Amino acid sequence: MLLRLLPPLLRPHRRALAAITLLQLAQSVAALALPDLGAALIDDGVLQDDQGFIWRTAGWMAAAALVQLACAAGAVVLAARVAAELAGRLRTDLFAHVQGWSARETARFGAASLLTRTTNDVQQVQTLVQLTLSFMVTAPLMCAGGVVFALAQDLPLSLLILVLTPVLGGSVLGVLRAMTPVAVRLQRALDGVNRILREQIAGQRVIRAFVREEHERDRFAAANASYTTESLRLGRLMALLHPVVTAVAGVTGAAVVWFGAGRVEAGAIGPGALSAFLGYVLQILGAAIMSTYLLQQWPRAQVCAARLREVLDTPTSVPEPAHPVREFAAPGRVELRGAGFGYLGAQEPVLRDIDLVAEPGRTVAVIGGTGSGKSTLLSLLVRLADVTEGAALIGGADVRDLDRATLSRAVGHVPQRAFLFAGTVASNLRFGAPDASDADLWRALEVAQARDFVAALPGGLDSAVAAGGTNFSGGQRQRLTIARAIAAKPAVLLFDDSFSALDSATEARLRAALARETAGTTVIVVAQRVGSIRDADRIVVLDAGRVAGTGTHAELLAANPVYREIVLSQRTEAEAA
Repeated sequence: MLLRLLPPLLRPHRRALAAITLLQLAQSVAALALPDLGAALIDDGVLQDDQGFIWRTAGWMAAAALVQLACAAGAVVLAARVAAELAGRLRTDLFAHVQGWSARETARFGAASLLTRTTNDVQQVQTLVQLTLSFMVTAPLMCAGGVVFALAQDLPLSLLILVLTPVLGGSVLGVLRAMTPVAVRLQRALDGVNRILREQIAGQRVIRAFVREEHERDRFAAANASYTTESLRLGRLMALLHPVVTAVAGVTGAAVVWFGAGRVEAGAIGPGALSAFLGYVLQILGAAIMSTYLLQQWPRAQVCAARLREVLDTPTSVPEPAHPVREFAAPGRVELRGAGFGYLGAQEPVLRDIDLVAEPGRTVAVIGGTGSGKSTLLSLLVRLADVTEGAALIGGADVRDLDRATLSRAVGHVPQRAFLFAGTVASNLRFGAPDASDADLWRALEVAQARDFVAALPGGLDSAVAAGGTNFSGGQRQRLTIARAIAAKPAVLLFDDSFSALDSATEARLRAALARETAGTTVIVVAQRVGSIRDADRIVVLDAGRVAGTGTHAELLAANPVYREIVLSQRTEAEAA
């Protein structure tokens, strides 16, 4: 999976990769030269008492050591830079890809898992890339070069390397095979910790209201214990690698000295050659130790790469049109023609056979019982989901053929859950209208009945907004989201039960101001309360995903049993009397 994920991300860094390769090549050549120079220093300098040769060779060894140090430092710096830039691009690609998803794909993965994949999983891949770039040339070249130079020093002693290789390779592969399934469970356990933590933060008021703190602590403790257990298992396996390699290195070094001493005594090799041979064996083992750092990271990074690739390979169910339409034949006109929508794998569709027309300057209301598909109907118009049958049209064009930016400018959507972004009041109101003036913002606030409380804030339009708008009440957040949609001056306004947090008096003032402000705008209102929609030009009644009737309030009350039941269920005692 790493081989699928990384090549496109590494392609823009070809020059840096070439520089890293050259630096590591120079570093390896300098390192491999040191034992041979040391052998010459002993055999031809110390044993021959040649002071000039000793000083010259020592100078060359110092130069080789400096080259090795400088090249190693340069390669590590470049590797860290490439890895950081690669991770940044990967996070950007993930974010951009997820932004194009519909609610269906987002719900499939879940916010907690997507957060883990974008942060922790990317970091694991970044660490692996940095380690790989730091050792990708040095480790294999030092290993291969060490073997060649060791053979050149003494062939019989080199037989020890034949024993070293299978023992070391078998031990490392056995540990790696055991690490992979543990790494999979570890990332899933991390998803669980993030999910529970997000739920506890978002549902803090509910938890306190029902005095469930102890229960939630137990839930988090169980998820945390699972993550800790898998972390310890992976840590123990990772901890095995270095001692295994070190033990093999120690035994091999002792064997080289033991057998080498006998060959020196027999006159088969000189002391310098034995020293050089031991140096090359240690370089081979050093390369193996460097590789263990990489191999320790590999299983977890491989799992993370698969998780990242899963996100990037998941297409959106609301794709961009091949030939986007950027102009409207009938601006402001909204139409649903036999529209239906069903979730993948569901037994019954949420909506079916929906026919609806809304003209500019008219207000169409949609009402129905819980689960009748009211919010889903609006989501089809803004392409949060695509119809599975029929068509949804804005301005005479199918929304599936419209350019996304064109659709966004034409339709203002006030969602059921009022959400504000961290920033200021002004930055939130300009979210859909970046060029709106302060006067436009104050006008939108006045229509949304939010001008008074915003003007009372210390900073006015520049007052801070916390993430999610948590420093405002529910009614204030709702009015600010309504003002945000009005400030964009769209041709179509969609209100998804957007007055539920307002008291009756405020709602009445808002609806009156909205009627004046949107005289030429197409308005579609989804509501639970009959009082919010009784003055609409046309009311559409949904029942079990179908249109159960259309007409004015009086017409439906007289002739439609579904609507009459809704009205009667909301009557006060005074009205009933």
